[in-house]
Amino acid sequence: MNWNKLLLAKRYHPGNHTSLFHTNDRSLFQRDYDRLIFSSPFRRLQNKTQVFPLPRNIFVHNRLTHSLEVASVGRSLGNKVAQFLKQKTELDNPELLEEIGTIVSTACLAHDLGNPPFGHSGEEAISTFFSEGEGLYLKKLLTDEEWADLSHFEGNANAFRLLTHNFNGRRPGGYTMTYTTLASVVKYPYESLASHNNHKYGFFQSEKPTFIEIADILGLIKVSEKPMRYCRHPLVYLVEAADDICYQIMDIEDSHKMKILSYDETVDILENFYDKNDDKEDLKIINRTFKVVTDINERIAFLRAGIINKLINACSEVFFNNYEAIMEGKFDSTLIKRLTGVNKTAYEACSELAYRKIYHSSIVTQIQIAGFKILATLLKEYSDAILKPETYYARNLLSIMPEQYQVSSDASMYTKVQTVIDYVSGMTDSYALNLYRKIKGIEVPEIS
Repeated sequence: MNWNKLLLAKRYHPGNHTSLFHTNDRSLFQRDYDRLIFSSPFRRLQNKTQVFPLPRNIFVHNRLTHSLEVASVGRSLGNKVAQFLKQKTELDNPELLEEIGTIVSTACLAHDLGNPPFGHSGEEAISTFFSEGEGLYLKKLLTDEEWADLSHFEGNANAFRLLTHNFNGRRPGGYTMTYTTLASVVKYPYESLASHNNHKYGFFQSEKPTFIEIADILGLIKVSEKPMRYCRHPLVYLVEAADDICYQIMDIEDSHKMKILSYDETVDILENFYDKNDDKEDLKIINRTFKVVTDINERIAFLRAGIINKLINACSEVFFNNYEAIMEGKFDSTLIKRLTGVNKTAYEACSELAYRKIYHSSIVTQIQIAGFKILATLLKEYSDAILKPETYYARNLLSIMPEQYQVSSDASMYTKVQTVIDYVSGMTDSYALNLYRKIKGIEVPEIS
């Protein structure tokens, strides 16, 4: 792959392409970032579960704070790679290298946009509704490709749809982001039938032509035609690494605040990232800081900050060392999985601890079960309504669906069902809960 094609300052906008790089003192890539920051889907992330659903503790992460932190780490990774590329490649427009930090940061902001309410269990709830639940009857009415999309719902593909789809009443091209930013968001550049057991893919059938256009213009390497599969844009590895760094380390910190992990457990697991021989100076600084700082949360925050910096440097080195394979589309790993030494063993220890004590803790599991029930109910009610809109109940139910999700009566079955998923997956945790209560008659709106 070639950076002269991979870094393209043009916007995806069907029928209207602009080649302007700087506009009003902001590059097109910087404007991508700003568009996301001010967008409604991004704001809704503040009330979407990260790990701990509907937390009362405001210091625990939601999808919004997680995305902002990932964007910060992604910018650092992008800037490091930009400096590396200045020595490795010559561009027709070398100033574009300065934009890599912004591009990666923007893609990091977008990486969770498509996630439904109630965390990853929300994805499972949507998938299960079709694969095992009351939506199973739709299978015979859809193509194999369409059914794979619905029965294995993927938040990553949904994020790409949010950014590019022409929702009812909205402008063509969605948020009309640049080609490079959009490609950097697609972590799994293939359709659902090309993924392992139909999990983890990058675009639905509805956005397949859009992704093909973006991939071909940027010169991404096509691996197969049927099923459709491309190699990643190189910057995707940085977006993925930023996410891997943040969620694993921040989940440990959050678990301490939620009293799932004790202070001693938390310090022990984080100090594993420092080698007693190679990191003597860092350990001295930590000891001096701990003598001054007595607030235990501040101590853990200090440890966490140093670890994130270590992992940024380590993941950058992995990118540099595997640069040729990445550019040839032959690198088949994540950056975090190629860590070595204490970084590798400590990160794996964090993963094991998180799986054992955090992701399956009672508070997480109980609310995930509730979320499963809530989303299944909403999908059932709205699927029935949108497929049989002539009934009195359906008309009333559809009347409260926002205009952007309205669909014409002659739309395909796939399009109609996707509209329901668009609506439900875009809900915040609290909105989904409140709507569920109203539909079930548990809560009746007061008349003022």
